[in-house]
Amino acid sequence: MVSWGKWGPDMTLSLDQRAAPRVELRQSPLDTKFSIPQPRLGDISRAKLIETARSSGCRAVGVTAPAGYGKSAFLAEWARAEDRPVGWVSIDRFDDDPAMLLASLTTAYRRADLGSADLVADLGGPGMSVLGRAAPRLADEFRASPVPFVLMLDNLDKLQSPVCHDVLGVVISRIPRGSQLVAASRSEQPHLPRLRALGDALELGAGDLAFDVAAARQIFASERVSLTNEQATAVTERTEGWPVGLYLAALTARESRGQERALTGANRYVADYLYREVLLGQPEDVQRFLRRTAVLDQLCGPLCDTVLRSPGAAGQLSRLEASGLFVTPLDRRRQWYRYHALFQEFLLGELGRTEPGIMATLHRRAALWYEANGSPALALEHLLHAGDWYRSVRLATALALPTFNAGRLPTLQRWLRAIGDANIECFPPLAIARCYAAAMNGDTPQADRWAAFVDAASFEGVPLDGSASFESGRAMLRAAMCASGPEVMMADAAFAVAQEPALSPFRGYALWTLAEAHLLAGHLDEAVGLLSEASAAAAATGKADTTVLCESELALLAMDRGEPQEAAERVGRALATIDENGIRDYATCLLAFAEAGLLAVHRGDQDEAHRQLAQAMRARPSATRGLPFVAVRLRLQLAKAHLALDEVVVARQLLREIDDILTCRPALGTLTGEADDLRRALAAQGAAGRTPLTPAELRLLPYLQTHLTASGIAERLSVSGHTVKAEVKSIYRKLGVSSRNEAVQKASAIGLLGASPR
Repeated sequence: MVSWGKWGPDMTLSLDQRAAPRVELRQSPLDTKFSIPQPRLGDISRAKLIETARSSGCRAVGVTAPAGYGKSAFLAEWARAEDRPVGWVSIDRFDDDPAMLLASLTTAYRRADLGSADLVADLGGPGMSVLGRAAPRLADEFRASPVPFVLMLDNLDKLQSPVCHDVLGVVISRIPRGSQLVAASRSEQPHLPRLRALGDALELGAGDLAFDVAAARQIFASERVSLTNEQATAVTERTEGWPVGLYLAALTARESRGQERALTGANRYVADYLYREVLLGQPEDVQRFLRRTAVLDQLCGPLCDTVLRSPGAAGQLSRLEASGLFVTPLDRRRQWYRYHALFQEFLLGELGRTEPGIMATLHRRAALWYEANGSPALALEHLLHAGDWYRSVRLATALALPTFNAGRLPTLQRWLRAIGDANIECFPPLAIARCYAAAMNGDTPQADRWAAFVDAASFEGVPLDGSASFESGRAMLRAAMCASGPEVMMADAAFAVAQEPALSPFRGYALWTLAEAHLLAGHLDEAVGLLSEASAAAAATGKADTTVLCESELALLAMDRGEPQEAAERVGRALATIDENGIRDYATCLLAFAEAGLLAVHRGDQDEAHRQLAQAMRARPSATRGLPFVAVRLRLQLAKAHLALDEVVVARQLLREIDDILTCRPALGTLTGEADDLRRALAAQGAAGRTPLTPAELRLLPYLQTHLTASGIAERLSVSGHTVKAEVKSIYRKLGVSSRNEAVQKASAIGLLGASPR
């Protein structure tokens, strides 16, 4: 038995009494994220280049250049000149999550008064298959746009996740003629090569954005510095037209009253030289302010006051903006700002050089402020930068469930990777979240590894995840994974029910696991009462997926009793909850679609049956032995429905998947008997119907929409190229197609990709 006890000092994330009052934290920066930046005094027009891009006829325009070439200003000027609707997104590091990226793209599209009113809600929610459903759903929305539009993505280099680029590739592929996607990036844009080969991409680089002598003279004139023709030519040549270099040279010339030293642009391409000319011209207190606040992606007065432990930051930010020191306002009220990216990078380098020991402290102070002002996720980001693992694991534990429920599993996984397994092991409540994340992501080996760790661990203190105790959380995990049969599951679930009070967010979940244990043991009357109680408790605490599961199970029991009206009402309630919360692809919600399909079969409505069954069939890879009774019961109901439709081949495939799960989780009580009944029913049948795609083929299918080759897909899925080629051939055969494009079209038509057919 591993015992960790109370780990570390009793630290909290509360702000001390001297902290700044609460402020409106996110609205202004959020508005700016989707708003076209305002022009700055002295900006140089690139009207001719804009017209070239607009008239190119290319659906994708890539603006790729190093920092300081005015990419953002170019996009902003273009956007202000457009007569087509413009959606704008300033990509940030939080968009490096496929679900968040799609949310940002969707929000930008809607803010341009495009798309259906329910588009944002339709693409959100936990369990949404990002590449399989959400990305093609948004892509179809783009393709159906009644008017041409322009979607502009600034700072695309912030996207590092390959899946984000896969999602972007799917969305771009369906932008209609007359519309354009314009992306600015410091680094190569992965979606461009395929479009380049099709002649559908215009690429602009540093050479296109570089300034000439006339622009140089205009920049210096805006700083009230006059240049001779020879001086203008010299400084342009030395900087090779690098816009920020010219601007910095002009700024330095203004401060040094036009001395020749300032006009040479000495040490070209070395940002440190020019920035130090700017920085060292400031008083020491201003230098310190700039260096220390560079740890912040966004700045406001109260936040900076907390980080610096001194007042007056709001005024300082206003003065810095007025002096042209690379501070950009993020809202019209001048409350929020950011540094120019290149300037921030330089300042961080200076901070590391001059005060290397203070950076972690500054991040911790920022974390305190963000947590006190209602943004614990941003607080965690700063704690991770500070290397404060004690506080990071505690905050990550508190955020794990709401982050997962918001459909941001990749964000949760990024946090867990940053924290590291060793630190997670030091806080067993977070290990429970780590286990659930692995199970729901289909990583069963890791789920088993963390389940074993949790089983052996002990912990004293408040678990911080919302559960009554670590022992209760562990009991619920054991019950959900059902590794030792219904009797042990029942004991674990009963323990958790006794632990979790009425208002606990886990009360409904605990009751559901106990109800499931009684179902597996054949205690139907007890299960009905517990499921009803669990459904009410889950609804009261906002646990939509648990509500759906309970209503689905109650519907199934009503069908078995021969009460189709009650079953239909229960299924209708479950489906309404799914729609309200956007959780269509969540493993625990798929049973509702299977039962809706069965009810449609009984009504003789085959079109509706196939539509509902397609929802569950395509998302069933998310239902694994991590929740074995959910996965098996889902497949049993799907098999019954397909048998009723005389699609025996589909039912046989589902039985094979059931047997695979039972091999690892053999003690599933009554479900093993139901599997035997299905096996006997199939033995008496012939073969009819289309062979369904296997879970492995369903995982691969969305990648056929992307530009990836077979080897690229193999890398994404961590399988061999041979496996990918074999699965692609099988997909073609089962869908009756001969190409990737035909496969995507057929899969979309039958509801395996994008929106389900209606």
